Amino acid sequence: MSYLQALIIGLLQGITEFLPVSSSAHLKLAKLFFHIESSESGVIFDLVCHLGTLLALLHFLKAEILTLFHKDRGKLLLLGAAVLPLVPCYFLLKPLRDFASHPCYLGPCLMVTAGILFAGHSLRIRRKKPRNFTDVLFIGAMQSAALIPGISRSASTISCAKVLGWDAKEAVRFSFLLSIPTIIGGNCLELLKIFLSNESPIQISIGTCLIGFIASLGAGLLIIRFALKFLESGNLKPFAFYCLGIGAIATICLAEAGI
Repeated sequence: MSYLQALIIGLLQGITEFLPVSSSAHLKLAKLFFHIESSESGVIFDLVCHLGTLLALLHFLKAEILTLFHKDRGKLLLLGAAVLPLVPCYFLLKPLRDFASHPCYLGPCLMVTAGILFAGHSLRIRRKKPRNFTDVLFIGAMQSAALIPGISRSASTISCAKVLGWDAKEAVRFSFLLSIPTIIGGNCLELLKIFLSNESPIQISIGTCLIGFIASLGAGLLIIRFALKFLESGNLKPFAFYCLGIGAIATICLAEAGI
Protein backbone atom coordinates (compact mmCIF):
# COMPACT_ATOMS: atom_id res chain seq x y z
CA MET A 1 0.00 0.00 0.00
CA SER A 2 1.42 3.36 -1.03
CA TYR A 3 1.21 6.49 1.13
CA LEU A 4 -1.33 8.00 -1.27
CA GLN A 5 -3.52 4.91 -1.06
CA ALA A 6 -3.25 4.97 2.74
CA LEU A 7 -4.33 8.63 2.73
CA ILE A 8 -7.35 7.95 0.50
CA ILE A 9 -8.48 4.91 2.48
CA GLY A 10 -8.00 6.77 5.77
CA LEU A 11 -10.08 9.69 4.50
CA LEU A 12 -12.73 7.26 3.27
CA GLN A 13 -12.90 5.64 6.69
CA GLY A 14 -13.24 9.03 8.39
CA ILE A 15 -16.02 10.14 6.05
CA THR A 16 -18.10 6.94 6.02
CA GLU A 17 -17.76 5.83 9.65
CA PHE A 18 -20.37 8.30 10.91
CA LEU A 19 -22.79 7.79 8.04
CA PRO A 20 -25.13 4.78 7.71
CA VAL A 21 -23.44 3.50 4.55
CA SER A 22 -21.06 0.77 5.86
CA SER A 23 -17.51 2.02 6.18
CA SER A 24 -16.21 -1.58 6.02
CA ALA A 25 -17.75 -2.06 2.57
CA HIS A 26 -16.22 1.19 1.31
CA LEU A 27 -12.77 0.19 2.59
CA LYS A 28 -13.03 -3.24 0.94
CA LEU A 29 -14.17 -1.69 -2.34
CA ALA A 30 -11.33 0.83 -2.24
CA LYS A 31 -8.79 -1.95 -1.67
CA LEU A 32 -10.24 -3.91 -4.59
CA PHE A 33 -9.98 -0.80 -6.77
CA PHE A 34 -6.32 -0.33 -5.76
CA HIS A 35 -5.63 -4.09 -6.09
CA ILE A 36 -4.52 -4.31 -2.48
CA GLU A 37 -4.53 -7.94 -1.34
CA SER A 38 -5.99 -8.99 2.01
CA SER A 39 -3.40 -9.70 4.70
CA GLU A 40 -2.87 -9.50 8.45
CA SER A 41 -1.00 -6.21 8.03
CA GLY A 42 -3.96 -4.90 6.01
CA VAL A 43 -6.34 -5.80 8.83
CA ILE A 44 -4.09 -3.97 11.30
CA PHE A 45 -4.13 -0.93 9.00
CA ASP A 46 -7.96 -1.04 9.02
CA LEU A 47 -7.97 -1.27 12.82
CA VAL A 48 -5.66 1.75 13.04
CA CYS A 49 -8.04 3.72 10.81
CA HIS A 50 -10.95 2.65 13.03
CA LEU A 51 -8.96 3.86 16.03
CA GLY A 52 -8.74 7.29 14.40
CA THR A 53 -12.51 7.58 14.00
CA LEU A 54 -13.04 6.16 17.49
CA LEU A 55 -10.90 8.94 18.97
CA ALA A 56 -12.86 11.50 16.92
CA LEU A 57 -16.10 10.08 18.34
CA LEU A 58 -14.78 10.09 21.92
CA HIS A 59 -13.68 13.71 21.54
CA PHE A 60 -17.02 14.82 20.12
CA LEU A 61 -19.13 12.98 22.71
CA LYS A 62 -16.86 13.48 25.73
CA ALA A 63 -19.40 15.64 27.61
CA GLU A 64 -22.20 13.17 26.98
CA ILE A 65 -20.01 10.23 28.03
CA LEU A 66 -19.14 11.95 31.33
CA THR A 67 -22.84 12.61 31.92
CA LEU A 68 -23.57 8.89 31.49
CA PHE A 69 -21.20 7.95 34.28
CA HIS A 70 -22.19 10.75 36.66
CA LYS A 71 -25.86 11.51 36.07
CA ASP A 72 -27.52 9.03 33.69
CA ARG A 73 -26.57 5.58 34.99
CA GLY A 74 -29.85 4.19 33.66
CA LYS A 75 -28.86 4.94 30.07
CA LEU A 76 -25.42 3.49 30.76
CA LEU A 77 -27.05 0.22 31.81
CA LEU A 78 -29.17 0.24 28.66
CA LEU A 79 -26.02 0.64 26.56
CA GLY A 80 -24.47 -2.31 28.38
CA ALA A 81 -27.58 -4.40 27.71
CA ALA A 82 -27.51 -3.47 24.01
CA VAL A 83 -24.00 -4.91 23.69
CA LEU A 84 -25.04 -8.30 25.09
CA PRO A 85 -26.62 -9.79 21.93
CA LEU A 86 -23.44 -9.05 20.00
CA VAL A 87 -21.40 -11.56 22.04
CA PRO A 88 -23.25 -14.79 21.11
CA CYS A 89 -24.00 -13.51 17.60
CA TYR A 90 -20.29 -12.96 16.95
CA PHE A 91 -19.69 -16.69 17.32
CA LEU A 92 -23.04 -18.03 16.07
CA LEU A 93 -22.93 -15.99 12.87
CA LYS A 94 -19.32 -16.93 12.05
CA PRO A 95 -20.24 -19.40 9.24
CA LEU A 96 -22.54 -16.81 7.64
CA ARG A 97 -19.94 -14.07 8.17
CA ASP A 98 -17.22 -16.13 6.52
CA PHE A 99 -19.50 -17.01 3.60
CA ALA A 100 -20.66 -13.41 3.08
CA SER A 101 -17.12 -12.00 3.33
CA HIS A 102 -16.48 -12.75 -0.35
CA PRO A 103 -16.28 -9.45 -2.28
CA CYS A 104 -19.09 -10.49 -4.64
CA TYR A 105 -21.57 -10.05 -1.77
CA LEU A 106 -20.56 -6.46 -0.95
CA GLY A 107 -22.98 -4.97 -3.48
CA PRO A 108 -26.01 -7.06 -2.43
CA CYS A 109 -25.28 -6.38 1.26
CA LEU A 110 -25.14 -2.64 0.58
CA MET A 111 -28.54 -2.97 -1.06
CA VAL A 112 -29.76 -4.77 2.09
CA THR A 113 -28.52 -1.74 4.04
CA ALA A 114 -30.63 0.42 1.73
CA GLY A 115 -33.67 -1.70 2.58
CA ILE A 116 -32.98 -1.32 6.29
CA LEU A 117 -32.74 2.46 5.90
CA PHE A 118 -35.99 2.63 3.92
CA ALA A 119 -37.68 0.64 6.70
CA GLY A 120 -36.22 2.92 9.37
CA HIS A 121 -37.45 5.97 7.51
CA SER A 122 -41.01 4.76 6.94
CA LEU A 123 -42.06 2.08 9.45
CA ARG A 124 -43.24 2.61 13.02
CA ILE A 125 -44.43 -0.09 15.42
CA ARG A 126 -45.04 2.47 18.16
CA ARG A 127 -45.38 6.23 18.14
CA LYS A 128 -43.84 6.95 21.54
CA LYS A 129 -40.26 6.28 22.54
CA PRO A 130 -40.21 3.87 25.50
CA ARG A 131 -36.41 3.50 25.92
CA ASN A 132 -36.61 0.22 27.82
CA PHE A 133 -34.60 -2.98 28.26
CA THR A 134 -36.51 -4.94 25.62
CA ASP A 135 -35.97 -2.24 23.03
CA VAL A 136 -32.22 -2.07 23.52
CA LEU A 137 -31.95 -5.86 23.19
CA PHE A 138 -33.67 -5.59 19.81
CA ILE A 139 -31.33 -2.75 18.84
CA GLY A 140 -28.32 -4.79 19.97
CA ALA A 141 -29.52 -7.80 18.00
CA MET A 142 -29.91 -5.65 14.89
CA GLN A 143 -26.39 -4.35 15.42
CA SER A 144 -25.19 -7.93 15.00
CA ALA A 145 -26.27 -7.80 11.36
CA ALA A 146 -23.32 -5.49 10.76
CA LEU A 147 -20.97 -8.41 11.41
CA ILE A 148 -21.65 -9.14 7.73
CA PRO A 149 -19.53 -6.80 5.53
CA GLY A 150 -21.68 -4.31 3.67
CA ILE A 151 -24.44 -4.08 6.25
CA SER A 152 -24.10 -0.83 8.15
CA ARG A 153 -24.03 -0.93 11.94
CA SER A 154 -25.43 2.58 12.35
CA ALA A 155 -28.11 1.99 9.70
CA SER A 156 -29.23 -1.14 11.55
CA THR A 157 -29.33 0.40 15.03
CA ILE A 158 -30.82 3.77 14.07
CA SER A 159 -33.47 2.16 11.87
CA CYS A 160 -34.39 -0.38 14.55
CA ALA A 161 -34.75 2.32 17.21
CA LYS A 162 -36.92 4.46 14.94
CA VAL A 163 -39.16 1.51 14.01
CA LEU A 164 -39.60 0.88 17.75
CA GLY A 165 -40.83 4.45 18.20
CA TRP A 166 -37.70 6.29 19.31
CA ASP A 167 -37.35 9.83 18.01
CA ALA A 168 -34.55 10.43 15.55
CA LYS A 169 -32.27 12.36 17.90
CA GLU A 170 -32.41 9.74 20.65
CA ALA A 171 -31.93 6.92 18.13
CA VAL A 172 -28.85 8.55 16.59
CA ARG A 173 -27.24 9.49 19.91
CA PHE A 174 -27.81 5.99 21.29
CA SER A 175 -26.35 4.43 18.12
CA PHE A 176 -23.23 6.60 18.28
CA LEU A 177 -22.69 5.85 21.98
CA LEU A 178 -23.26 2.14 21.37
CA SER A 179 -20.58 2.13 18.69
CA ILE A 180 -17.89 2.95 21.28
CA PRO A 181 -17.85 -0.37 23.20
CA THR A 182 -18.65 -2.22 19.96
CA ILE A 183 -15.63 -0.83 18.11
CA ILE A 184 -13.30 -1.32 21.08
CA GLY A 185 -14.44 -4.90 21.62
CA GLY A 186 -14.35 -5.77 17.92
CA ASN A 187 -10.86 -4.33 17.43
CA CYS A 188 -9.50 -6.18 20.46
CA LEU A 189 -10.95 -9.47 19.18
CA GLU A 190 -9.47 -8.95 15.72
CA LEU A 191 -6.03 -8.14 17.14
CA LEU A 192 -6.18 -11.19 19.39
CA LYS A 193 -7.09 -13.42 16.46
CA ILE A 194 -4.20 -12.07 14.37
CA PHE A 195 -1.54 -12.49 17.02
CA LEU A 196 -2.75 -15.93 18.13
CA SER A 197 -2.80 -17.27 14.57
CA ASN A 198 0.65 -16.02 13.55
CA GLU A 199 3.89 -17.40 14.93
CA SER A 200 6.13 -15.23 12.75
CA PRO A 201 6.31 -11.42 13.13
CA ILE A 202 3.80 -9.44 11.07
CA GLN A 203 5.32 -6.92 8.67
CA ILE A 204 3.62 -3.57 9.31
CA SER A 205 4.34 -0.28 7.56
CA ILE A 206 4.42 2.32 10.33
CA GLY A 207 4.26 5.11 7.75
CA THR A 208 1.07 3.94 6.04
CA CYS A 209 -0.58 3.22 9.41
CA LEU A 210 0.30 6.70 10.66
CA ILE A 211 -1.06 8.35 7.50
CA GLY A 212 -4.25 6.29 7.67
CA PHE A 213 -4.72 7.12 11.35
CA ILE A 214 -4.22 10.88 10.89
CA ALA A 215 -6.46 10.95 7.80
CA SER A 216 -9.32 9.03 9.49
CA LEU A 217 -9.03 11.10 12.67
CA GLY A 218 -8.99 14.42 10.79
CA ALA A 219 -11.84 13.51 8.45
CA GLY A 220 -13.84 12.11 11.36
CA LEU A 221 -13.44 15.29 13.41
CA LEU A 222 -14.56 17.38 10.43
CA ILE A 223 -17.61 15.36 9.42
CA ILE A 224 -19.07 14.00 12.67
CA ARG A 225 -20.88 17.22 13.64
CA PHE A 226 -22.55 17.54 10.24
CA ALA A 227 -23.36 13.82 10.06
CA LEU A 228 -24.98 13.89 13.50
CA LYS A 229 -27.04 16.97 12.69
CA PHE A 230 -28.29 15.54 9.39
CA LEU A 231 -29.14 12.13 10.88
CA GLU A 232 -31.00 13.74 13.77
CA SER A 233 -33.34 15.33 11.22
CA GLY A 234 -34.72 11.82 10.72
CA ASN A 235 -34.32 11.74 6.93
CA LEU A 236 -32.65 8.44 6.06
CA LYS A 237 -33.76 8.31 2.42
CA PRO A 238 -30.65 9.98 0.89
CA PHE A 239 -28.44 7.33 2.49
CA ALA A 240 -30.82 4.57 1.41
CA PHE A 241 -30.71 5.70 -2.22
CA TYR A 242 -26.93 6.07 -2.03
CA CYS A 243 -26.48 2.51 -0.70
CA LEU A 244 -28.87 1.19 -3.31
CA GLY A 245 -26.95 2.93 -6.10
CA ILE A 246 -23.43 2.10 -4.92
CA GLY A 247 -24.53 -1.46 -4.17
CA ALA A 248 -25.86 -1.93 -7.70
CA ILE A 249 -22.74 -0.38 -9.26
CA ALA A 250 -20.46 -2.56 -7.11
CA THR A 251 -22.42 -5.70 -8.00
CA ILE A 252 -22.17 -5.00 -11.74
CA CYS A 253 -18.49 -3.95 -11.69
CA LEU A 254 -17.36 -6.89 -9.56
CA ALA A 255 -19.30 -9.32 -11.74
CA GLU A 256 -17.71 -7.90 -14.89
CA ALA A 257 -14.29 -8.15 -13.25
CA GLY A 258 -14.98 -11.80 -12.43
CA ILE A 259 -14.69 -11.24 -8.68
